Amino acid sequence: MSKNFVDELRWRGMLHNITPETEDFLLSNKTTGYIGFDPTADSLHIGSLVQIIILMHFQKAGHRPIVLLGGATGMIGDPSGKSNERKLLDNNILKRNVESIKSQFERFLEFNDDQSNSAIILNNYDWIKDISLIDFSREIGKSITVNYMMAKDSVKKRFTNETKEGMSFTEFTYQLIQGFDFLHLYNTLNCRLQMGGSDQWGNITTGTELIRRKSKGKAHAITCPLITREDGEKFGKTEDGNIWLDKTKTSPYKFYQYWLNISDKDAISFIKIFTFYSSKAIEKFIEEHQKAPHLRSLQIKLAESVTNLVHGEDEFNKAKAASDILFGKGTSDLLKDIDSETFLEIFEGVPQKILFKNELSDGIGIVSLLSEKTDFIKSKSEARRLLKENSISINKVKVGENYILTDLNLIGNQFILIQRGKKTYFLIRFN
Repeated sequence: MSKNFVDELRWRGMLHNITPETEDFLLSNKTTGYIGFDPTADSLHIGSLVQIIILMHFQKAGHRPIVLLGGATGMIGDPSGKSNERKLLDNNILKRNVESIKSQFERFLEFNDDQSNSAIILNNYDWIKDISLIDFSREIGKSITVNYMMAKDSVKKRFTNETKEGMSFTEFTYQLIQGFDFLHLYNTLNCRLQMGGSDQWGNITTGTELIRRKSKGKAHAITCPLITREDGEKFGKTEDGNIWLDKTKTSPYKFYQYWLNISDKDAISFIKIFTFYSSKAIEKFIEEHQKAPHLRSLQIKLAESVTNLVHGEDEFNKAKAASDILFGKGTSDLLKDIDSETFLEIFEGVPQKILFKNELSDGIGIVSLLSEKTDFIKSKSEARRLLKENSISINKVKVGENYILTDLNLIGNQFILIQRGKKTYFLIRFN
C-alpha cells in the first residue's frame, strides 16, 4: 500500500472509533470501503465534505471507495444524533436529490474504470425496493435481537428523559436497513469497511455484526469525530443556513468568506481536516500564523485550498478578487470583471440608491451625484471639500470635483460604486 490510511486520519484528528485489527488489515490488503450519504437535499453541504475527504484519503491510499446514496434509507430518516423524528421525503424528491448529488462527487473522486480502485456510486434503493417485509423479517430481523438494537446510543437516547418524542418503528428499523446495506455490499463487492461520523458507530457496528452472523465474515468500521466550531455554533451553519457545495445555493464568494472568517483555533484544526497538505507543511503554516495572527495567513491558506477543492481555480480567483475589493485591495479592472450576483453579495448591507439610466445620458456631475442625487454627502460644499482632499473614488478610481459620470461608468450595465476613504461605500443602482 502507498501509505497508512488510518495513520493519515489519526494525525489529522479525523479518527474517533475503529474496530480491532482494522489498521493492520488495511495495511496488508487493498480493499473496498464505503460511506453512506442520505439525499435529504439536492446538494451536499460542508458537513458532508469531511466524509468526502475521508473517501479521497482512502482512494489515495490505494483502496476502492464506494459512495452509497440512501435512496431507500432517506425515506426513513436516520435517528442518530436526532432528538425528534425527521420529516419523511417522498420518492420523487429523493430521486431528484440523488441525481443532483451524484455529479458533485465527480470533482472529488477518481471514476476511471481503468483503475483498480476506481470509485463507485450506488443507490441502496436499487436492492432494497424488491425485498418483501416477510423476507426482510426472516433474513435480517431474525439475525439481530431487539436487546442488541436497544443498546445503541442512538436508540437509548430516544427512550430516556432527554426527549418526549420517543421513536417510531420506522426509525427503529433504520440501523437494520443500514446493516443490511453493509451485508449486501460485503456479499456482492467484497466491501470490508464502512466509515462515517461518530454518530454512526451504532449503525455501522450493527452491519459488522450482521456480516458476522449471516456470512460468517469479518468486516471493519471506522468513524471520525463530528466537527464542531469553537464558538459552539454548528459547523457549516450561518445565519443564512447551510454552506452548500452547490454554487447556486452558496456562491463561491460566500463559501470563501466562510473559511476566511473562522477563528484561529478552528483554523489550526480545520487546516488538517479539510486540506491535503503534509504534516510538515501544516506545522510551518501554523508557526507562521502564530508569529503574526492579525494577518490571518492560516485562514487565507485554508480558504484558498478548500475553495479550490470544491469550486476549482477559476471560481477561487473570482472569489478572492471579490474579497480583495471588499477590503480595499481591489482595482477598477477587478471590479469590472465581477458578475452582478457576486457584486451585490460583496456590497450586501451597503447603503443604496436607485436612479434611472436616462439621467446619465447628459452626464451627472460628481458634486450633484454625491449630494443632491444620493444624499451620500450632506451638502455640496462638503462634497467639494472631500473631492479636493482626494477622498472620493468612483469604481475604485479617485476623482476630482469636475468629474462627469456617464453610462460608461456602469459596472455590469447597472451599478456605480462610490467610496469615501478606505471603508465607506455607497452603491447606486441604475434601472
